[in-house]
Amino acid sequence: MSLRTFRLSATVSCSNLDGVRAPIERVLGPEARVERTDQGLRIEADAVVGVDARELNRQLLSAMRGVEKATRLQSEWTADGTTESFFDYVFVKNRRP
Repeated sequence: MSLRTFRLSATVSCSNLDGVRAPIERVLGPEARVERTDQGLRIEADAVVGVDARELNRQLLSAMRGVEKATRLQSEWTADGTTESFFDYVFVKNRRP
């Protein structure tokens, strides 16, 4: 399988928002933009490299849940003109161009 570059747009909610910042930066790199909102954290990243969106989503959520078990992640990963949406580990929508 070949590596692809994804764009990530996500929201994170949990009771330890400051604690999950370190795993976010470890998985996505320091270029990821993380800001606090009324709903939790908003994440934007333009160049996340991986094989597929499902695996990248799993890595990110697992890393955050290592700090806070009740972390919830809603994300959209876009590569090659296709967007895949997830809620936690579940693929919630069909792929869309």
